[in-house]
Amino acid sequence: MCDAELGAAVERAQQGDEEGFTIAYRLVQPGLIAYVRGLVGDDAEDVASEAWLEISRDLGRFRGDGAGFRGWTATIARYRALDHLRRQRRRPRTSLLEQDMLELPGGRDTAAAALERLSTEQVLELIGSLPRDQAEAVLLRVVVGLDGPAAARVLGKRPGAVRTAAHRGLKGLAVRLTKAGAGRCDA
Repeated sequence: MCDAELGAAVERAQQGDEEGFTIAYRLVQPGLIAYVRGLVGDDAEDVASEAWLEISRDLGRFRGDGAGFRGWTATIARYRALDHLRRQRRRPRTSLLEQDMLELPGGRDTAAAALERLSTEQVLELIGSLPRDQAEAVLLRVVVGLDGPAAARVLGKRPGAVRTAAHRGLKGLAVRLTKAGAGRCDA
């Protein structure tokens, strides 16, 4: 995703240009929906819709470039996901990753191979099997495409902690993928 193109689209959207907003949405939505799906599962579309309502409402207050916009939208989506999970807590029906998310505070090659070899659902299921800090770091760094400092701001952690969690998560995914590949018979 081209940050310069996204930044230009956001500027146009802030001036009321519908096409600019459409371009920004199309550039951000795939990664954002995958991130939200990793947090809330099947309710991702509803949660992402709530996030986009807030994003469109507050767009005039956003200041930054394309990369900053991706981080800002991920932060909003994360808060909407956490709100959704809190509501779900009152009506139990959560997975382990979702339960872990309720308790949260405010190697690219491995990731690319995983995304190429598996469907989105399989990737999210594998990511969901990681410890919660690693899962969310991988989702933000690889799926949403945030850099270390931006992901750290979303998670309320230090950049080094997020980089470490993402590295460990990707290493764990590589091990899981290797094991999965070893169990296959492609003859």
